[in-house]
Amino acid sequence: MPRTVGILGGMGPQATVLLMQKLIAAVPAADDRDHIPLIVDQNTQVPSRIARLIEGTGDDPAPVLADMARRLELAGAEALAMSCNTAHHFAEAIRSAVTIPFIDMIDLSVARARQLAGGSSRIGILASPAVCRIRLFEDKLARLGLTAAYPTDQNALLRAIQSIKARGAGDFSRDVFHHASAELLANGVTVQMIACTEFSLVADSHAVGARAFDALDVLVEAIVDFSVRRMSPISLHTGAGSM
Repeated sequence: MPRTVGILGGMGPQATVLLMQKLIAAVPAADDRDHIPLIVDQNTQVPSRIARLIEGTGDDPAPVLADMARRLELAGAEALAMSCNTAHHFAEAIRSAVTIPFIDMIDLSVARARQLAGGSSRIGILASPAVCRIRLFEDKLARLGLTAAYPTDQNALLRAIQSIKARGAGDFSRDVFHHASAELLANGVTVQMIACTEFSLVADSHAVGARAFDALDVLVEAIVDFSVRRMSPISLHTGAGSM
């Protein structure tokens, strides 16, 4: 039987639903029982990561995320996952709160970037400005001889994310996302990581010619590997297996 996975969700709600939809699509199922059992905490009350990390105001999300992790473990989750890239800044609080593994989307996406990089050392990051500010990827990429490259207009990316959260994916957010991807490509940054799950909703708008991959898709593969293929958390953490 597939193993149960707990999802720390609500950041944002549409991104959490998208993760669930992608997991359903990723499993070749003949019956309901073939699908991955999920326990989802769609907690829309997690303190704003933007307020905390960009504006320097607001409550700390870490204690709330730790409480969510504990509840999911008590409810029967055998591993945890979280679709919000930026919230992985608080991943240690989640790990420390539970005894079950946390499937880390950031570690796995960095491993995927290394696989795709070939002879290039620059990885484009299409994400919230908070990701750039907190240097979420820099140290992990540097250990593999890679560097992060960001689009110039970070404020436009933030407005696009806020627009998706408020009104869903639309022409404005698609245009901003495409322009950012095209800028990176024009600067020679071919491999581009979609590292915001709001941008996962407009992922098909990346520039033609970019080798773009979605961190959310990498997470989906890892969850399927853990639950259905029953791979060990260690192999997932190191980016081994089917990736």
